[in-house]
Parts: sequence; C-alpha cells; structure tokens
Amino acid sequence: MLQPRSDAAWLLALLACAAILTSALAHDQQQQQQQQQQQLQPHTSNWAVLVATSKYWYNYRHIANALSFYRTVKRLGIPDSNIILMLAEDVACNPRNAYPGQVFNDESHRLNVYGSNVEVDYRGSEVTVENFIRVLTGRHDPAMPRPKRMLSDKGSNVLIYISGHGGNEFMKFQDVEELMAQDVADAIQQMHEKGRYRELLLVAETCQAATLYSKITSPNVLAMASSLKGESSYSYLTDMDVGLSLIDRFTWSTLDFFERVDIHSRLSLAQLMQIYRYEVLDSHFHYDASHYPRPLDTVPVTDFFGSVSSIQPTPALNSTAGDSDSWSYSSYSSSEAAQELDVRRPAAVSSAGHASSSSSSSSQDGYSDCSCSVGSSAVAVGPVQDLPGSIVDTGVYLGMAAVASMVLVASVVAARIMAPLLS
Repeated sequence: MLQPRSDAAWLLALLACAAILTSALAHDQQQQQQQQQQQLQPHTSNWAVLVATSKYWYNYRHIANALSFYRTVKRLGIPDSNIILMLAEDVACNPRNAYPGQVFNDESHRLNVYGSNVEVDYRGSEVTVENFIRVLTGRHDPAMPRPKRMLSDKGSNVLIYISGHGGNEFMKFQDVEELMAQDVADAIQQMHEKGRYRELLLVAETCQAATLYSKITSPNVLAMASSLKGESSYSYLTDMDVGLSLIDRFTWSTLDFFERVDIHSRLSLAQLMQIYRYEVLDSHFHYDASHYPRPLDTVPVTDFFGSVSSIQPTPALNSTAGDSDSWSYSSYSSSEAAQELDVRRPAAVSSAGHASSSSSSSSQDGYSDCSCSVGSSAVAVGPVQDLPGSIVDTGVYLGMAAVASMVLVASVVAARIMAPLLS
C-alpha cells in the first residue's frame, strides 16, 4: 500500500499534468481561431517574384516567359515597387538579337514584352540561388537598396514564378548551380515563420517541375507545375527571324487565358487550371493544394496575379473646423489607394502649431479621433488600431501561464489538505 506522502505526490503530479494539458488545448484553440480569422480577412497587398534562371542566347524563351508574366501582373495592378524581376540573360541587348532592345513572345512581333519601362531588379550574374532565397526570406545585407527587397508582410499574397532548366527536385541557375526542392521548402517555411505572406502561389515551368515543390509543408501555399516527374516542358513554335523559340507552351497557354482577364474579372484559379491540356503542353499539368485552405473555385486569379483589394483608410484630421471628408472607396489596387490617401490627407495641425478642431467633425462622421497637446506642439492620435499579433500572442501565453500557475498552487494546497485524510 502506498504511503500518504506518495499518494499526495501522485495526486499533485496528476493535477499538474491536467493543468499542462488544459493550457496546451487552450493554446491550440487560440491558434485555430486566429487562422480562421485570418482566412476571413482579405489580403492587404500583392507581391510578385518573377525569375528566369537560364543564361545564354538560346534560352531566349525563358526570358520571354518571365517578361510575359511581368507584363501581365503589371497590367492587372501590381506596381513595379511590388515586383521583383530577375533575368539571368539580357537577350534584349544581345548582339545576335535581330530586334535590338526588344523581346517578343509570338511570331507576329506585335508586342514587345521588354518595353520601354521594364524594371529589372536582378540582372545577369546577380541572379543566383543565394539572392533568390534572400529575396524570399528578407535576409539582405543592410546596404541592399529597397527596390531589390520584397517588403511583404503577413497580409500579403505572394506570387513566385520561376522558369528555366531543371530536373528531379532541382532548378538550374546560370548553368552553374542548382536550387533544390528542399531549399524552396526551407525558404517558404522561413517566410511563414517571419510573417512574410498570407497566401503564396508557386508556379514552376521547367522539366519535372512538380518535383520542385515536393518538400513544401508550410500552410497556405498553393503550387502549380508545367510537368510531372519524368516529363519535359516544351517550347512553343519557332520564330524564323529570331532563330529561336519565343515562349514555352505552359506560359503561352497561361497568357492566352489572361488576355481575357482584367482587374474586375471574377475568373477563378480553378478555371485557370482547366485550360492546361496535354494536347497543347505535351506534358501533364499538376498542382498541389494540400496545404491551401480555400476551395480553388472561390479564389479569383486576381488574388495572386493582380492587385485588387478592399481598402479601408484611416480617416484624417481636418485642418479647418467644420470641414468633413466624405470617404468613398471601391476595390482597387492598394498602391493607388495609398497614393490617393497621401494626396487627400489634410494637415493634422494648423500653421499656428495648435491642434485643429477636427475632433468634433470626425466624431460626427462616426470616428473616434483625438488630439493631445504637448508643450507648444500638437500631436495627432488616430483611431485605436488592433494590437499586433505578437503582442496578442504574448498576452495569451501570459494568461495561460497564470492559469497554469494558479492550478498548480491549488494542487499543492489540495495535496497538503488531503494528505492527513489519506493517512
């Protein structure tokens, strides 16, 4: 028979285990609620990373692939500031190019996808595996200029398109190094842990492209590929003037679909995926939605290939008493909204350095703005915003720790009380 003290110790251990289990369950429930809330909230920005990894003139089509996607996402609202374009070969200025300064993606030569306003962020020898991973993870040298950085956050939808030569679980860069499938998975996992995306779409166009995302386990990631393991990804037609193929079949099919899409389109990702046919590609299209929560028929293509989001700007303080702004915003690109907000935002303080009398007018509009004066300077304070996720998480953890501590203290007291009764 166990001694009373042993019985009390066992009881204390059981109560402690129960407290820890309760705390863990509460934490899991909190995480599920946060994920559900995040899924209900629309994304706040769009970013695109477009990469052509192949060097040399004869890989003209890979450069044209990336430039074609660049033109498409830019037309659909993603500004240059939110596009990272990486081209391993400058075919536009290659001496063998019969059309200097121009790159075409079809035989008619109607559209110069290089254009006069293309912004290439990484060119030539700058296109490396290291720089690609640094762009995704944000782990740059402090001296790296802003245009070469992807400044996404936990509200951003990110599109990654990569075109070049590859094989089973690897992608060649510059014909001298390889990006492995595990590298891609690790980089995306870092993005998830650092809050650098809300949802992510990876599009791979290369031979055996589906193997490039075979290691990904991060949440909210959707992946598309032009070919399965053991299959090649083929070019589309050949231009006799240029002497090379101008585009790959997968990109050609994708662009043919997007020529019918504008920023108001409600075409879904499911409809996009239905256009890829073996008769055109000579390979089997594949996608992986095992880590993506939303049904694809409910996801507009503009969630990734465009920049269409609902903007709810913070109302500004009026510089003149009695003035009121009538804010009416429809869904359009976040960059345009930011520019318009900067232009329309009135001064928060008057020229005399006193707080403006906008609190009354703003309260009439249904907003709770306030202003406070420190010395001779006025400081404008806007509406109360939601606390950052890290602060909320810290509060949750501290609360659960406090509950667990209280349960442990109660367990000790109960054990001391029950020990004499059990003896």
